[in-house]
Amino acid sequence: MHIDLRTITITPLRQTFGHLARRMGADKPASRYFEATMDLQPVENFHYRPTWDPAYEIFDKTRTCITMQDWYALKDPRQYYYGPWTLARGRMQETAEADFDLVEEMGLAQAYAAEGRALVNEVFVPLRHAAWASNINNSFIGSYSYGIAMSQAATFASMDQLGVAQYLTRLGLAFDGTESLAAAKDAWLQHPRWQELRRYVEDVMVLKDWFEVFIAQNVALEGLLYPLFFERLNERLNATHGPVLSLLTRFQREWFTESSKWVDAVIKSAAADNPGNKAQLSTWLREWRDRAVTALDPVVARAFGNDGPAQLGEAVAQFNARFTKAGLAP
Repeated sequence: MHIDLRTITITPLRQTFGHLARRMGADKPASRYFEATMDLQPVENFHYRPTWDPAYEIFDKTRTCITMQDWYALKDPRQYYYGPWTLARGRMQETAEADFDLVEEMGLAQAYAAEGRALVNEVFVPLRHAAWASNINNSFIGSYSYGIAMSQAATFASMDQLGVAQYLTRLGLAFDGTESLAAAKDAWLQHPRWQELRRYVEDVMVLKDWFEVFIAQNVALEGLLYPLFFERLNERLNATHGPVLSLLTRFQREWFTESSKWVDAVIKSAAADNPGNKAQLSTWLREWRDRAVTALDPVVARAFGNDGPAQLGEAVAQFNARFTKAGLAP
């Protein structure tokens, strides 16, 4: 029997969805990120205001004093929607799991110097509670922000912080078992060193303006905390005790580097939209940066000793330069 196979080319009637064609200016193919993000915020046919907060619509632009001509200008340069985000985090998790397995197999955590282990337990492990607070605060941003571009990225950041908290928990377990977790919890609740940071994140939890939460949590606090501890302190411990800590905190460093691209893009777009935004964001940045410095100062003193003020000063200078470049006035 003879079978004749032929190739037929089917020309699509259109290249993309109508709302994307209107936004992009022509009927041309859009990226998957654009298809999963742009103009998907519900804007009509709200049957009732939320009973828990009737002053607002369910999706309401006025939940922040920041205004935007186009809320989708706050798009994610990583172009994360659910699929690419899960693939990226899956790869990071595989790397982290391999690192933890190597440390356990080689007995590197048990061989870590007692002085270094004490510093890790006193500085890094309690930060799992700060990561949980970031999970809560980014959940708030994801719930009440306007525009899918912002809300989906904040939701991803919220879940990322659960990963950070879990790996800090495993860090404590690797060095000193469950005793380190109990001690870290007690320190977070009772030790004077942690009370300013605890007060900071709990004050952020009761803010009403979701964009201010973004500035306080993702910009001010994490913009200082990660460079200080996961970069500067990590490098110091590596030089003294070897690279074990780098293996067990790789996830946090890679996440912060990647997440900073999103944070900077949001700040740059919002500040460029109008002068009122730039002024308000700069005011929030200065206020929450100064509070973050106060909150982190006791922990920095334990981490760096007499070199603490210099390390904190350098981190603040780098922070100011970063957000001056993004368009604000720190």
